[in-house]
This record gives sequence, C-alpha cells and structure tokens, in this order.
Amino acid sequence: MIEQITIKNFKSFKDVSLKLGPMNFFIGANASGKSNFFDALRVLQGIGYGFTFHEILDGKPKSATSEVWDGIRGGSTGITFALGEAGLATSLDVAGRCRNLADQGSFWGEDFRFGIAFSAEEGRLRRECLAAPDAIYDSSSLSNTDPGPVFEVSYRTGTRGQPPHLKFEKSRSVLTQMARGGNGRWTEADSEAAERVARVLADMQRVNPAPTLLRSYSQAHEISRMGEQGENFAALIRKICRESSAKTAYLGWLQELRPHDVDDIDTRKGAIGEPMVIMKERDREWPAPVLSDGTLRFAAIAAAFFQPDMPGILTIEEIENGIHASRLRLLVELLRSRAAAGETQVMATTHSPVVLAWLKPEEYANTFYCHRDEETGESRITPLSEIPRFNEIVAKQSISDLFAEGWLEEAL
Repeated sequence: MIEQITIKNFKSFKDVSLKLGPMNFFIGANASGKSNFFDALRVLQGIGYGFTFHEILDGKPKSATSEVWDGIRGGSTGITFALGEAGLATSLDVAGRCRNLADQGSFWGEDFRFGIAFSAEEGRLRRECLAAPDAIYDSSSLSNTDPGPVFEVSYRTGTRGQPPHLKFEKSRSVLTQMARGGNGRWTEADSEAAERVARVLADMQRVNPAPTLLRSYSQAHEISRMGEQGENFAALIRKICRESSAKTAYLGWLQELRPHDVDDIDTRKGAIGEPMVIMKERDREWPAPVLSDGTLRFAAIAAAFFQPDMPGILTIEEIENGIHASRLRLLVELLRSRAAAGETQVMATTHSPVVLAWLKPEEYANTFYCHRDEETGESRITPLSEIPRFNEIVAKQSISDLFAEGWLEEAL
C-alpha cells in the first residue's frame, strides 16, 4: 500500500506530493494529469519487476521469463517535464506499508520508504534509497558521476564505523538487485526486506475491460487474476464460481446492478472446453455476446475485486464508461466496500459528476482535482479538502454541481 508519493520532473508534473488512502479518486478535465499520475505508478511497477529503465519506458518483448511489457506512453523521449532544466532527473519517492504475508492479524505489515531518481535519456540511476523500516541503503552521499556501468550506495549495516559501499548495475533499480541476494555482501534480512518492497511496487493491476474480450471465450480454463483488458474473464468467473462464498458475494453485486435480470452467473464450454460467461434469468441463459457493454464492464470490474489473487493496488480509469448514471452509486459502493476490506488499495479516475455526488465528506481528502497551469503546462493535484473554501461551499451546493459548473477550476 502506498500512503505517500512525490513525483518530480515526470511528464506534466514538476513537483507533486500526495497522501493516499485505501480508496482514491482523480478528477479533472482531459489532459489535466490524471493518466500521467497512473503512468508514474506504472513506472514504479516496472521498477518492482526489475526491468531496466529503457525497458520500463520503451517496452519489453515477451521472453522465457516475462510477459510483454508495454512501455510508458510517449516512451523515454516524452517522460521528462517539458520545461525542466536540461539533464534533470525524474524522481519518484514513496512511503507505505508492505503486505503482511504471515498470519499476524493486520493485512499490512512494516512501513517502508523508497526513493529513486533516474535519467530517462541515459537510462541510468542518479539516486536511490531504501528504509524498511530502518535505513538499508542510500546513495545521496556518493557522487556516482562515473560514466561507467557501476552505481554505488552506502550500505547501513547497523554497526559503528564507515558504512561500506556496495556496487550495482546502474541501468536498473538497486531494489530488485538486492532482493535477489548478494552472496554475503548484505544480510538475508535486508534482501527479504527489499523483496517485500519490490513486491508492493510490482503488485499493481490496471483494469480497463474491453467488451470485445469480455464476450470472447477464454484461452485458459481457470485463472486467479484476469488480464488488464479483461483477457480470460470467463476463466476468472469459473474460478470465482467454484468458491461458494465468493460467488454469493459477487453475484449479489450483479443482482444489485440488474435486480430483475440476474438469477445466476456461470460459464459454458466451447468446442474444446474453453469457457464463456453466461448470466441466467429464470429458465433462460444469456451468453456474454448478447449482454450490454455496461453490464459486462461492471461485471468485469466487480470480478476484479473477487480475484483469488488480489493485487495490492488496483487502478481503474474512467470507471463510469458504459454504466448508466443510475447505477454509478452501486459502483462507488463496490469500490468503497472492497477498499475498506483492507486487502487492495484502489486508484480510479472519473469525469462523472454523478460519481462525485455519492462520495462521503470524509473521502474528499483522497479525492484529487487535477488541473494544468495555462502558462507553464504544469499539472497540479489538489485534494478537494484543501481547495480554498471548498468545505464551506459544498455545504451549500452539491459537489457534482460544483464540478460540472467549473467551480473547482475557478477556485484554484
């Protein structure tokens, strides 16, 4: 779980710092910075996977050990803030909590702090530090100006005296290099701590269901996590249906969406046993190809919250797409309830005033208004609770009206 993030010199962000909660909404006009924020999260995900900076930014083809990785929009040439100083590095600093893999009550375990700066053009590290929870390594006291392939960090051993310098490959993060073990150069405990933090960064799932894929037969028979665009949706539904409590809870959300049309959900086999989603109404079966885009999209987003392999962070862009305005309350309640369960942190964007109308006042601190400076093109992100006079005005007029009428933009 990421509780705080600072982004500098990345795309339209010159310097942005946010405190995040279990459920976070990002609102604002087109090209205001919402997708750029999600791109920054995707950079962190690539770092957690251990990819090189060029692979993260420009893409990576499928190999024997990894799937295809699509590069960041714009690639390495479009990453640096346009008006930044020449040669200025992009930096990402995050603080949060690692998943608690042991059965110790709380789902989230120890705190961590991780910071990294890199040159997109050169594809090399400039700065990196890690604490989990105590300081493990830090490069800030070292110059690292040598053009060679080596990057040095000061390793905090916990003993007195000058901390030793450790050498790493500079084309990728130290974090995952340390997580792989160091043949005695650092402790096993520090290697495990680095692995836990890398897992937090890597364990993100982007959900952007494509109705065409949701209507298709799945290539897999059963899966524990579907693809970002809904690949193998039916295989996930088959898996959910095998666990009675998960199916009952999931089906309850679908019945809220279509209270008179859904008695059950299941899958049917194709010619070679491949599954396709069907919904049942009384004695009739409705296969996925005849279901509406909105029904399928809601079904896929809801299914993402019942995956046996739940991600630590789940991102959804434009959650209202294809869903009738009268059912958006249900969608907000779904995100709220699943985020409150504490297993998955939710990040979502929306253009819908109706979505905002269903937020609770205590959720305004984690609802962020994104806007661009007209002169510099710099994106800024402001929690609704920190907009001048917001609390006073929203007590008199609905937040959906304030958003639709452009008051938020005028207030800033």
